Amino acid sequence: MDNSIPVVSKIFCSGTPTMLMIRRRPIVVNGGGFVVTDLSHNVVFVVDGCGILGSKGEIMVKDGEGEPILFISKKRCGNSFLFQLPFTIGRLALKEENNRDCTIVDCTRKIVAQMGRKELIGGKDFYHVEVQSGYDQAFIIGVVAILDNIHGESTRC
Repeated sequence: MDNSIPVVSKIFCSGTPTMLMIRRRPIVVNGGGFVVTDLSHNVVFVVDGCGILGSKGEIMVKDGEGEPILFISKKRCGNSFLFQLPFTIGRLALKEENNRDCTIVDCTRKIVAQMGRKELIGGKDFYHVEVQSGYDQAFIIGVVAILDNIHGESTRC
């Protein structure tokens, strides 16, 4: 029986836990955003933010081939900001309010993904995300992109 929980697409769900590496792109040089690779250094996702899209509060997640798969936009809602997504996140727990050290859990408190700093090499910021089996990796990268934007990181201008 297939226990995959696709949000973006079933093709982004794996039957085993998957470790993804994230490398931020400098806003000044590459327009910001970040690149997501597997442990073999194959590009799995690319996330573009304001520096490339040209609009504040817009984030695009692309697959490894560069095809857009998820568009996230920031909408003004009263005095606060709300990211409008076509799905429900469930719960999101942040440790120390740092978007590179968090756990994403579903509504039953089961861990969906865990993220943390991996290493600092040559001034480039690397961190990892381990997505549990059956969960949509593209969706998780979308959540990571939202956290990146909220914390004023590489997807934000």
